[in-house]
Amino acid sequence: MFSLARSFPRVQLANSLKNSIRMYAAVGDRLPSINVFEDSPGNEVNLAEEAASGKSVVIGIPGCFSPACSATHVPDYIKNIRAFNDKGYQKFFVVAVNDAFVTKAFGEKILHHAIAEAQIRFLADPKGEFTKELDLLFDASKFFGNERSKRYALLVEDGKIVKTFIEPDNTSVTISAASHVLEEA
Repeated sequence: MFSLARSFPRVQLANSLKNSIRMYAAVGDRLPSINVFEDSPGNEVNLAEEAASGKSVVIGIPGCFSPACSATHVPDYIKNIRAFNDKGYQKFFVVAVNDAFVTKAFGEKILHHAIAEAQIRFLADPKGEFTKELDLLFDASKFFGNERSKRYALLVEDGKIVKTFIEPDNTSVTISAASHVLEEA
C-alpha cells in the first residue's frame, strides 16, 4: 500500500499542499510586499512596509464610487475611527483595484473627518497584483469590466494578519462591516 507519509517528509508534503491549494489571506500570513499607488502612478507604496509596525486595518473594496463602498463600507470605518483608535488601530488602508487617480478622488469625496484624514489612506492596486497575492480577486467583469477585489477587512499587527473578515459573496457589507470588525478587534 502506498503511503504519502513514507514518500514525502512532512514539511515537503505540507509545502506541496500549500502551493497546490490557493487559500484566502489567512491569520499568520504577512502582507504581500507588492507596491500599490497613492494619489498618482508615480507614488508607489509598499503596504507590507507601511504596516510593518503597530496595528493596522486593511479594507478591500470592489470599486471606488460603487454604491456600498461609498454609502456604507468605508464611511462606517470613518465614523468608527475613534473606537478603533481606542483598541490601538492607528493606520487604515483602503485598497481598490482601480487606478490611483480614482482612489485619490474617492478618498477626497468621502473623507470629511479630521482624525480620519490623518489616518486613512486610499491605495490603488490597478493590476490587482496585491489583491491577487492575497487570493482576494474575483471576476467582476459583468459589473466592473475586470477582476476586482472581494470586499474584506484584515486586522494586521506588526505586518502579520491577525484576523480576516472576507465577504463570502464578494460584495456584501456584513462580515467586513466596521461594526463587526470592531467587535472582534
